[in-house]
Amino acid sequence: MSPEPVPRDQNEPSMMDPRVMDPEQEIVRRAGMDDADVDQVVGVLEALRRWRETERRMSEASQRYMKLGDTDMRALRFVIAMQNHGRVVTPGAIAEHLGITTASTTKLIDRLAAGDHVRRFPHPSDRRSLAIEVTEETRRAARESVGRSHARRFDAAARLTADEREIVTRFLDDLAGTDTDTDTDTDTDTDTDTDTGAGADTDDAAEGSGIH
Repeated sequence: MSPEPVPRDQNEPSMMDPRVMDPEQEIVRRAGMDDADVDQVVGVLEALRRWRETERRMSEASQRYMKLGDTDMRALRFVIAMQNHGRVVTPGAIAEHLGITTASTTKLIDRLAAGDHVRRFPHPSDRRSLAIEVTEETRRAARESVGRSHARRFDAAARLTADEREIVTRFLDDLAGTDTDTDTDTDTDTDTDTDTGAGADTDDAAEGSGIH
């Protein structure tokens, strides 16, 4: 079980504050900003840090509740979302969604089927393929964990005004574009075959909308 975060001493300098981490402005430029402006920006970044910690804890709690790993949970959320929209889910669709190989997808489905989380049956229109469906018991468990967490996130966004949502969306989209200088050439299929851990999946917050 993950330890609860230790509250930060209010007198302790923030690691998000460029005045602390980059006092010479070698990387973070603060021209035209006074201390009040910088304090506000640091406050926003600290709020994001608190959200990431909360999201990680919620993700880990859901995985412990379901007794599944991160990739398994992502697969289940995808299948449930597609079922809710009347879509037939194939192993190929799961592989494409997760960005993993066919072999890893087969192992993943075998693992989920062995745990009675999914069942396989002949595809209704393609005899060469299989259809994958989440069992009712797992669907109920997902509603109690991931589904309720997503509902709370939705409520928080719903409390904003329309203008505030536009601002938040623009800000988060700007943040999403800040990784352009990082090395994105990574293999997303490296740990799928042994996916039993409880790593956080911060990119799947929106996928929870498929579980209602």
